[in-house]
Amino acid sequence: MELIRLGDKIISRRKIDQAVGEILSLRARGLSQTEVAARLGVDRTLVCRLESLGEIRKGRGLAVIGFPILNKKEVEDALEQEGVDLVFLMSVGEYWEFLKQKSGLDIFDFVMEMIAKVHTYDQLIVIGSDQRIKIFEAVLNKEVVGFEIGESPIQEDRFVEIDKIVQLVRAIKG
Repeated sequence: MELIRLGDKIISRRKIDQAVGEILSLRARGLSQTEVAARLGVDRTLVCRLESLGEIRKGRGLAVIGFPILNKKEVEDALEQEGVDLVFLMSVGEYWEFLKQKSGLDIFDFVMEMIAKVHTYDQLIVIGSDQRIKIFEAVLNKEVVGFEIGESPIQEDRFVEIDKIVQLVRAIKG
């Protein structure tokens, strides 16, 4: 057993290696960062930072996030046909239902996980209001391709023209 002295503490390298292995194993099996953290009694941010430390390359892919989308199913189908790696779209009804079912902490954890996940993609398209697109750019501190469907605040679902979103995806993917 390799022991390391850090000031007054004695640290077991084996214990750390086992914990890291368990975290990665659970994540590879599909558990969310929040679920892994809860199961192992660690902070979710530890799981997120551990993944960032070990990351060899980022996604090389494209993510599309959109709200509020009237023809959500059609848009999802078109984006999946175009090979978009991550598609996350919501209608106004789904948004309100999500908020009703979750606690503030659950919502915060979800948002943090989505931010971390979106950072793994090379390109992000945001379908939404002018202000929502600007918020994504500021929060992610990276280039965001906006597909504006109205001025903020948007109160109702908006129709997304399939041909236009497909053209944009094809232009980005080259």
